[in-house]
Amino acid sequence: MFSVNCSNLRIGQYTCPLPTIDLDTQQPVRCNPSNRAPIECNLIEGLACNEGTGLNQSYFILEHPCEYNEGHSLQTTLLLAIFLGMFGADRFYLGYYAIGLLKFCTFGFMLVGQLLDIILIATHVLRPASGAHYLVDYYGPKMNITSLGSGNPPGHAAIAIATNLFSS
Repeated sequence: MFSVNCSNLRIGQYTCPLPTIDLDTQQPVRCNPSNRAPIECNLIEGLACNEGTGLNQSYFILEHPCEYNEGHSLQTTLLLAIFLGMFGADRFYLGYYAIGLLKFCTFGFMLVGQLLDIILIATHVLRPASGAHYLVDYYGPKMNITSLGSGNPPGHAAIAIATNLFSS
């Protein structure tokens, strides 16, 4: 038996079951607001966890990424934005009451705010006020927003892409 630190294992030293999907949230069971779901994993045969780094000699908890949600459906939000967005119904549904009231009083900022909200909701930029994700099927359409970080100048990605396109 070889003793290892179970807090930093390499892939292949353990096996984890597929996460159980909660039918109500469409996320792994026990997904928490920090966007992590604990999964109990097993070490492969011949390895054992050091004292204090696992649950016992052969089990440990792996934090699986998930998208915590509070039940705000993407489809419902989009339908509200399309048909009742000029009255701010989508913003009320998401928890942005002040902007919802402002949209109601200005007829959706003369429909410009409604069009903008439809685009922001469809691209998952505008999320519920709590910061939770939308309720989307586990294997359904999802948007991942990526950024370059604070160290890169504006337009750096476009320049890098253009350079790669024209260099070949």
